[in-house]
Amino acid sequence: MHLLLRFCLSIVGLFVLSHTPCLAASFVYISLGGEKKIAVYQMDEKDGDLTHVEDVKLEGAPGCLEVDPEKKYLFASVRSAKKFNSYSINPQNGKLKKISSVPAGGNAAYIASDRNGDYLFSAYYGEGKVAVHQLSKNGEISTEILQTIPTDKKAHAILPDQSNQFVFVPHTGPNAIYQFILNEKTGMLKANKKPLVQAAEGLEPRHLAVSKDNRFIYFDNEKGSSVSAYKLDPKMGTLTPFQTISTLPKGYEGKNTCADIELSPSGKYLYASNRGHNSIACYEVDLKSGRLKSLGQEPTEDTPRSFNIDPSGRYLYAAGQKNGKLAAYRISPKTGKLERFATYDVGKSPSWVEIVKVP
Repeated sequence: MHLLLRFCLSIVGLFVLSHTPCLAASFVYISLGGEKKIAVYQMDEKDGDLTHVEDVKLEGAPGCLEVDPEKKYLFASVRSAKKFNSYSINPQNGKLKKISSVPAGGNAAYIASDRNGDYLFSAYYGEGKVAVHQLSKNGEISTEILQTIPTDKKAHAILPDQSNQFVFVPHTGPNAIYQFILNEKTGMLKANKKPLVQAAEGLEPRHLAVSKDNRFIYFDNEKGSSVSAYKLDPKMGTLTPFQTISTLPKGYEGKNTCADIELSPSGKYLYASNRGHNSIACYEVDLKSGRLKSLGQEPTEDTPRSFNIDPSGRYLYAAGQKNGKLAAYRISPKTGKLERFATYDVGKSPSWVEIVKVP
């Protein structure tokens, strides 16, 4: 009787295991420009703790990282080598396997996939232009550049809206945001009828974040130490500013420039990094009006050039480019405020943090 019971229980156990879906895993990828490598960490879903997995050596100093919409592939701008690399992501351990390495159009400051994963957009700070590469379904980047468009000096980022119809490129130099229309079938960009939006004097928009409902786009202003909110016309694909709010506390008189900006997955909170004040500025987002309310600033590591929020919206990781440390925070779901729980030594000159939750 006992043997029969054990046999039955073992059969039930095997059935349960075979019909239990694999839990998604989250990985953190960090560009280390000072060491010419990408550091790979696994994130504990329960407490946000990071465990080092591997380092991936590159031909040059990496900068911006991007992941395809299906979370299968990682793309890297190898800035000093003027190349783009693509990697497959091992869903079990996050390790990277190189798929392709192709010439970029120069030293690309920023890369982004379109919403369908068919094209890779790039913005060039020094060269003052944008470009488009084609992406294959197996993660390869086309050797030939599909399109190059001269814009102006200091093109700092490039990102499509949620509808995948329009693309925006903030420029710190001319203090403007270029507006493009995307042909999803060909990947080609063309200037919108209103080709650019001039920002208010002294702002210099750098990076951007698009709201989930596609009604608002937020830009952090490098020189202005502020965040500007814009309304997006869903038919025309043009932007209209309606709010600018400081990233600094009142009375601060030291030097500062803004670097990165991120919306929480819920869209309820927004964050921007201060280089100089060395903090993460926190905001609550009014989901109806799009307006921002300051929640103050949270101290972080020296020169926070890049940070990222995990897809669950529970954790934020910010890299100090000057001291090589990564600050880890819990995000309060009720208040949006940050609570640091760990600090990691990650390596020399971290310039990008990308978190990927593999399905």
